[in-house]
Amino acid sequence: MNRDQLRAIVLEELSAIAPDIDIAHLDDEARLRDEYDLDSMDALNLLTAVHQRLGVNIPEREYARMHSLQALLDYLEPRLDQ
Repeated sequence: MNRDQLRAIVLEELSAIAPDIDIAHLDDEARLRDEYDLDSMDALNLLTAVHQRLGVNIPEREYARMHSLQALLDYLEPRLDQ
């Protein structure tokens, strides 16, 4: 799976959790909680959905690192190749 395909999957899950976010204009480097008003439950639901969809385990200690789409993709991409 390439990064664009991975990004599309994560954005699909994000749009299901936060349908008010304009996915077409999402800044990959923006902090999801600050710029797009994701609360802690939304963030947890996103990480859970990504785990279920991709089978990548994201330990709770790593949650704070997943502050942007780019950070999430950077975390997921090498783990999909394992």
